[in-house]
Amino acid sequence: MIGWALRRVLLWCGIALLCVGLAQRGARLLPKETTAPVDSQKTSAPRETAEPALNTIVYPANARGHVVVDAAVNGAEMRLLVDTGATLVTLTLADARAAGIDPDELAYTRRADTANGPVRMASVMLREIRIGQLAIGEVPAAVIENLSTSLLGQSFLNRLHSYKMQNGKLTMIW
Repeated sequence: MIGWALRRVLLWCGIALLCVGLAQRGARLLPKETTAPVDSQKTSAPRETAEPALNTIVYPANARGHVVVDAAVNGAEMRLLVDTGATLVTLTLADARAAGIDPDELAYTRRADTANGPVRMASVMLREIRIGQLAIGEVPAAVIENLSTSLLGQSFLNRLHSYKMQNGKLTMIW
C-alpha cells in the first residue's frame, strides 16, 4: 500500500514538473506559424531612422458638436474653439491682451472672410500654444476685431502628426 501511494506521489510530482517546464519553454516548443508570408525586410537589421513615439489627446465634442479645449497661449490660460475651417489660430482682443499682445500695437492690415462676413485682422506670431502635454511654438495667428470666441485653426492643427474628428471625439496625435 505504501509503495502504491509513493508511486502515485512521484507520478504526480513528475507531471507537475513537466507542466512547469512546458509553461516556461512553451513558445519554443510550439510549431512556428506559417500562415503569413515572411517579410524579408522585417528580419533585416533594425532601421536607422525609427519613428518617434506618438502621443495622443482625445477631446469629446459638446452637446452642440463643438470641441473646446483649455489651452495656454503664451502662458495665458484660455479656451479655444477648434475650427478646422479656420486657416489661422485667431484670438479675441481680450485673449490677445491676456497672451501679452498689446492691442494698441496691432496693425489691422489684412482682411478675412468668415462665416459672419468679412473682418479686419492683425497678424501676430504666438510664442507657444500648450494643450496638456502638447506644446507647439512659433504659431502664426491673427487677432480679429469683434470676435466672440478664440479659435484653434489650421496654423496649429497642421503642425500635428495628425488629427481626426470621429464619433463625436477629436483625436490629436503628435
